[in-house]
Amino acid sequence: MIEILDNLDLLSRPRLDLTTVEMDGIALGAPATGVPRLSIVQAQSSIVARYRGGTDIDSEYYHADGRRLTLDEVVHHTVRSDGFLYCTGKLTYKVRAGTVVGFSIRGPHLSHFAHLSSYEELLAAFGRPDRARKDEAYGDLMGYDNYYWGARKLVRWDAWDHRVSLINLGAFEGNTGP
Repeated sequence: MIEILDNLDLLSRPRLDLTTVEMDGIALGAPATGVPRLSIVQAQSSIVARYRGGTDIDSEYYHADGRRLTLDEVVHHTVRSDGFLYCTGKLTYKVRAGTVVGFSIRGPHLSHFAHLSSYEELLAAFGRPDRARKDEAYGDLMGYDNYYWGARKLVRWDAWDHRVSLINLGAFEGNTGP
């Protein structure tokens, strides 16, 4: 297995065999119970009916019956069902039926691509996407979502900060084509 966090240049390939890569030691198709519990800082699962959290606010999870859930309870449910595990270092695992089916990378790891200062440079480095979608709000260009179906990958370009702000791989909406 190739550790993508140690080989970030792999992420710029328009075609990538996801059966050969892992993120922070976890491969696609691996049981979600293998994600180290101490690295998980937040989780999302169907057991959560209401969530409260944000910057400088501790996360609070609530069941449909109003009972407050602990992070451990939410993680326990997520790794056996569907949801997301948000980890330190801005890494996320998408979970379906207890199996890791997707990776998402934000934050410091993406500084590897900080030399890309324009959308045109991103296209030169990553290649032309199979689908590009403009993200606009109130008439302002926020960025571009670039889908590379041969790698089951999304690369998001932030037009305000002129940087790659997200890369996800695997079973995310849009990553496999129309």
